[in-house]
Amino acid sequence: MMRVVMIGPFGLRPRGTMSVRALPMARALAARGHTVTLLLPPWQNREDAGQCEEDAGVRVENIPLPPRVPLLFHLWTARRLAVRALALRPDVIHFFKPKAYSGLAHFLLTLRTRSRRPRLVVDSDDWEGPGGWNDMTDPVSGQFLYTPAQRRFFAWQERWGLTHADAVTVASRTLESLVWALGVPPGQVFYIPNGWAGPEAPPSLRTDKGPPVILLYTRFFEFPVSRVVGLLRRVQERVPQARLRVVGKGLFGEETRLLEEARRAGLAEAVEYVGWVEPERLPEVFGQVTLAIYPFDDTLINRAKCPVKLLDLLGAGVPVVAEAVGEIREVIRHGETGWLVPPGDEAAFAGAVLRLLDERDLCRRLGMEAARDIRERRSWTRLVTEVEWAYEVRR
Repeated sequence: MMRVVMIGPFGLRPRGTMSVRALPMARALAARGHTVTLLLPPWQNREDAGQCEEDAGVRVENIPLPPRVPLLFHLWTARRLAVRALALRPDVIHFFKPKAYSGLAHFLLTLRTRSRRPRLVVDSDDWEGPGGWNDMTDPVSGQFLYTPAQRRFFAWQERWGLTHADAVTVASRTLESLVWALGVPPGQVFYIPNGWAGPEAPPSLRTDKGPPVILLYTRFFEFPVSRVVGLLRRVQERVPQARLRVVGKGLFGEETRLLEEARRAGLAEAVEYVGWVEPERLPEVFGQVTLAIYPFDDTLINRAKCPVKLLDLLGAGVPVVAEAVGEIREVIRHGETGWLVPPGDEAAFAGAVLRLLDERDLCRRLGMEAARDIRERRSWTRLVTEVEWAYEVRR
């Protein structure tokens, strides 16, 4: 059995990587007898600093944070992560994202000779550099999410971190290819997609009472909101009683733009914006919809993702119509566990939604098979064996 330390770039909230990827992975490792500690710098939630808890056999430590002194705060936070990780005497340190504090801690630990440090594994669940999060902008103002200095630094961190690890774990086939392209040998790269961390029991059957409700469960940055309004318009031409329920919150206020575009299109009464929903309430929300749509532009940032929200929908038994981009093609088997449409084809997207609204038996069958399939193929109990293989590799 191994002693494993996982280091994150932020806390368990509000961002999702550590809560929806690292923590379920850690729980699965703990269930197999490994000793696992999550080290987190909760800089977005300073009230969590210094707090520790046990979660299904995993120790979660939110490190104390230093005073917010420019530059020194970043260096001392990374140093505290590295020092605490070594104090736990692990066999493996797994860094989640090759950027920010986890990336800095990785750099500090490589200053030790290889014989005096544990195996260092880096996880990538997004592409950060050119074409990825570094190029994320407000779709209206064009303002970048990061400053020019941050973009340059994150691009360097990503390239350096992925090429200076004993092994790399990736959440998508696109990331796998990108890491290979950096010169990392295939034997050091492990494809570990996001897994299902929900209940083992399948969801209850859905009802068809009331008007059809189409769910959009999203963070918005994956597509322009105008496409959703256009899709709803096409659907309402055939099914005027259809409604769109929107769950989620955008990075740049995209939800406001969606509601405004729906109003201008005369569809305001057909759109219900729910906002961000606590995870424990999601089953209730999912149980009240007929099907879900998953628009996904064919971009590098989307191809590199393994969308957890899609897994949430499928695992809950929600029939999904999605654009066949990147990892979505790995998750959904067309016509069996969901319905795939060509990316950017609005007519095909609307046609698929209308078909499932007309053929409710097909719709229900897709949802039931999706829930079964996700629990079988994407359970962390199954995926964790590949994590163990990654931990055994040394350059």
